[in-house]
Amino acid sequence: MDYQKEYQKWLDSDVLTAEEHAELEAIRNDPKEIESRFYGPLEFGTAGLRGTMAMGLHHMNLYVVRHATQGFANVICAEGEQAKERGVAICMDCRLHGMEFARAAAEVCAAAGIKVRIFDALRPTPELSFAVRHYGCQAGINVTASHNPKEYNGYKVYWEDGAQLPPQHADAIARELETIDIFTGVKTMPYDEAVKAGLITVMGEETDEAFLKEAMAMTVDAGAIPAVADSFKLVYTPFHGCGHKLVPEALKRAGVKHLLCEPKQMVIDGSFPTVKSPNPENPEGFYLAVELAKANDVDFILGTDPDSDRVGIMVRDKDGEYKVMTGNQTGVVLLDYMLGAMERTGKLPANPVALKTIVTTEMAKAVAESCGAACFDTFTGFKFIAEKKNALEGSGEGKVVFSYEESYGYMLGDFVRDKDAVTASLLLTEMAAYYYAKGMTVLDALQALYEKHGFYGEKTHNLVMPGLDGLADMAKLMKGLRENPPADIAGVRVSQFKDYADGSVLDCATGAKTSMELSGSNVLRFELADGTSIIVRPSGTEPKIKVYILTKGADAQAREANIAKYGQWVDTLKK
Repeated sequence: MDYQKEYQKWLDSDVLTAEEHAELEAIRNDPKEIESRFYGPLEFGTAGLRGTMAMGLHHMNLYVVRHATQGFANVICAEGEQAKERGVAICMDCRLHGMEFARAAAEVCAAAGIKVRIFDALRPTPELSFAVRHYGCQAGINVTASHNPKEYNGYKVYWEDGAQLPPQHADAIARELETIDIFTGVKTMPYDEAVKAGLITVMGEETDEAFLKEAMAMTVDAGAIPAVADSFKLVYTPFHGCGHKLVPEALKRAGVKHLLCEPKQMVIDGSFPTVKSPNPENPEGFYLAVELAKANDVDFILGTDPDSDRVGIMVRDKDGEYKVMTGNQTGVVLLDYMLGAMERTGKLPANPVALKTIVTTEMAKAVAESCGAACFDTFTGFKFIAEKKNALEGSGEGKVVFSYEESYGYMLGDFVRDKDAVTASLLLTEMAAYYYAKGMTVLDALQALYEKHGFYGEKTHNLVMPGLDGLADMAKLMKGLRENPPADIAGVRVSQFKDYADGSVLDCATGAKTSMELSGSNVLRFELADGTSIIVRPSGTEPKIKVYILTKGADAQAREANIAKYGQWVDTLKK
């Protein structure tokens, strides 16, 4: 694409506002900036779009949202009149321009004759997945950038099962977008006119209630929280986002009496004024919640990200310090608790199954199997988890009771097909209350699992590579590792090299090649002689390579030594 020509096309467009035109005029003498904005469109993948908010083809703005929606609308219309009648559910999180982008998407869908159900205000991502299923919609659109910094916004698309778009439909949209002019090829219908015509319906509390009813039904041991409610306390923060309403409501309905919501972070604000990054994976964001917990003698802290699909926890240890539990750690403790509680209450189904992603701790498999459940791997992303759940349950092979990924995402029940921090917060609190009654914390429960199953440990390294040069560097790194895989890493022999792009498995000792079930993703995995796995993949949403270390030690000290040793090798990849 000729980026200068595209830049001039935008400058010459008569649809831009004076402010938008001025933003582009200001970069006229900055060819590097022009190139970064116009060298090509944001890539439309199975998760949709995500980027920083600015004028330009490679950023999130009103014109890019309308363009993407026109492509999506064309794909929906190709399904026939029934698909248009079933329509699209639309949601948004707390991001700047969220409602503006959501309404723009609704106006494009309405112009195509597609019925729209749009939320009256921000809602958690899992409620959008629920709404698609609950109302029998053909598709869903969610304006969200999840846990990204404040400069970002995004556009996630869902299909009729409530999961993110399958690859064939994402590819179809991408093909449509190649033929649609971003300005002249998009049709819109004014919002108020579409409402009057019955093409746009607004969703509100009635959908909240339907969603909460399903979430509350996921309680395993309904007596766990009421049994300790007089003394059990917890702090909650939504990090200025969508969890502010439904998470506290779910906890109160479950019987929590002493719920302290961090007041500054309960304020909805897409600029996230109290945190550098609104991500529960980053412990520094919990500082206000920790202050509140210390002042009120609280053991347990919950934090959900801006679109309330991820949840992180902090737990007070025996020294009075608040410790972050990783997504891997939280997941294995919750999995163990749920399987045990289901067994105790007679709710454990036949052939129970746990699902996890390939970059999630192998400890989950050990925990699941010790409780009589099978455990399967999927690629990273809940679209793939949803596909596996549908396949297993459709064939009668098993009933999925719990699914998770290491990046703080958990899915429970049958009413959503995406990460769900609302329901996960409820179950995590039930678990914390259960251990509280035993005089234990969730950290104590984790330590007991280490002693039972072994001292597993994980560490994720992010090799950030921004800009056009970064894209080339990312491709070069993956190509080098794929074509010349290391024979050893940090002095430990590589026993197997797995390439998930073609599903190949190389036995490094014999040179023999076999294949595995999973294929079709740009991910490399190195299995080491000491049982460690190192996985390398480009991020699907940010300009970085993610390197995962999954290891195990004879004790905590050996585990930490392994993580440090392999971390030093990861550092060499940056050079």
